[in-house]
Amino acid sequence: MKYPEPLTKNGTIGFVAPSFGCGIEPYRTKFDYALKAFAARGHGLDLGPNCYEEKGIGISNTPEACGRELTEWYCRKENDVLISCGGGELMCETIDYVDFERIRAAAPKWYMGFSDNTNFTFLLTTLCDTASIYGPCAAAFGMEPWDASLEDAYQLLCGEREEVKGYPLWEKPESPIDQSSPLAPYKLTEPKILKSWIGNRPAKEGEEIAFQGRLLGGCLDCLVNLLGTCYDQVVPFGERYREDGIIWFVESCDLTVMSMRRAIWEMKRAGWFSHVKGVLVGRPLHFGEEMMGLDQYRAVTELLAEYQVPIIMDVDFGHLSPMMPIMCGAVGQVQVNGNDIAIRYVKR
Repeated sequence: MKYPEPLTKNGTIGFVAPSFGCGIEPYRTKFDYALKAFAARGHGLDLGPNCYEEKGIGISNTPEACGRELTEWYCRKENDVLISCGGGELMCETIDYVDFERIRAAAPKWYMGFSDNTNFTFLLTTLCDTASIYGPCAAAFGMEPWDASLEDAYQLLCGEREEVKGYPLWEKPESPIDQSSPLAPYKLTEPKILKSWIGNRPAKEGEEIAFQGRLLGGCLDCLVNLLGTCYDQVVPFGERYREDGIIWFVESCDLTVMSMRRAIWEMKRAGWFSHVKGVLVGRPLHFGEEMMGLDQYRAVTELLAEYQVPIIMDVDFGHLSPMMPIMCGAVGQVQVNGNDIAIRYVKR
């Protein structure tokens, strides 16, 4: 596994929009503020041509333009790390125009984003054996003051943090962005409650759970869209790192509980869980929904019970803020005790 160099104090941050850009409000205001915040910390800024574009369908520009920008900005020497402007809907079309051969041959560079950016964070790891960061997109840094989760993500980029911990409160899904105050902090009102299983057995009260493996995953909506395509190299990846085993981290955006269960079934039948050591499931955007007696927990646990590995659900990452930045490709040492979770990243 290749690990990029950390962002230095005077290093330059590149920004790209292979999914949505920041051309409309409140994202434009938030992105502009984020740029000022990064500059105030001493960083140069290197904006790709699509950062403010809104010409595409589900992405910032045409798939060709988005793929060209992502390839060029990853390979160019004028920036040291890349942060995606935002998530979107059809970044899967962008990757058809990304030159993975050039990227594989280039010096490794941190790329951070989440949701639709799974199409690159996941493929950087599985196709190029390069670690990435599943974490907040650029517009999220348009906040005053920065949330602790944003500081964690920034410190991870800078190489100043080797471990991240969960957060005590989270934001309800019905809490929309305040258009009148786009720089306002998260509305953190809900206590974080982890649900933990060992196989099909719920964790006992006070039971400490510890496991490790190579972290792999992203947004479930995107992962199953890649499954079975020419970009699906998960089984060979798992074989290369079988001695470490895999900790899957997944979260969902548009999926109902039935869709989540179908997605887990697809991954299972494709052999993606062959070397599983544990599963981390972020809070789904459709939090608390039920269909025909199926909830977000049974959607996952029943199909994965046979592996007899830890399954930790409602973890702090995904579409319900705040989110722990996760280093995709690194070996993760996970410790869970009640509602507390910590992940230490080992670069090997």
